[in-house]
Amino acid sequence: MAIRVLIADDQEMVRTGFRMIVDSQPDMQVVGEAADGAQAVALAHRLHPDVCLFDIRMPRMDGLEATRVLAGPGVADPPRIVIVTTFDMDEYVYGALRGGAVGFLLKDSGPALLVEAVRAAANGGSLVSPSITVRLLERLARPRPVPVRPSEPLTGRELDVVKLVARGRTNEEIAAELFVSLSTVKTHLGSLSRKLNTRNRVETAAWAWESGLMA
Repeated sequence: MAIRVLIADDQEMVRTGFRMIVDSQPDMQVVGEAADGAQAVALAHRLHPDVCLFDIRMPRMDGLEATRVLAGPGVADPPRIVIVTTFDMDEYVYGALRGGAVGFLLKDSGPALLVEAVRAAANGGSLVSPSITVRLLERLARPRPVPVRPSEPLTGRELDVVKLVARGRTNEEIAAELFVSLSTVKTHLGSLSRKLNTRNRVETAAWAWESGLMA
């Protein structure tokens, strides 16, 4: 079953580029395109895509508001939304993740990272551009007085993985650095999310900084 993708961006050239990247993958299919946030919300309700790729600045309704409408708190069975934008601003990142997005990429991240973000979102994971992850988490470098304790002790390998996530490494980079398979990395990330009660990659990495693990 192909991953069904909805693209929303006010620039036709960007939508065309994203469609070419997504449709070139054997396990993905673009099911709709929108030129503004209001149209994106309407199409999402009608088409029920697995993953949405939303720009931030769009007419009528911006990508952050569209994300809150479709995936905000209390929304039943929300689509998995990845924000893809040129605007590398912290308030946008926080707004997107608080609004229910599971990923945040810059448009210059490249086709490979875009494809990885779609697959991660469809599989219940998340991906944030490594450069953004590192910058945001540098603000959390001060450990909390009483760090949040995992529900179960982390294994040595899970500690290795969470440290690399906190440094902004992608799944492929983690696999290469630890000499393990990509599926093993994903298994460790799933276990970390469960033990740390984190919803996405940024929250998992934030725990590493806030707990003092990265000191």
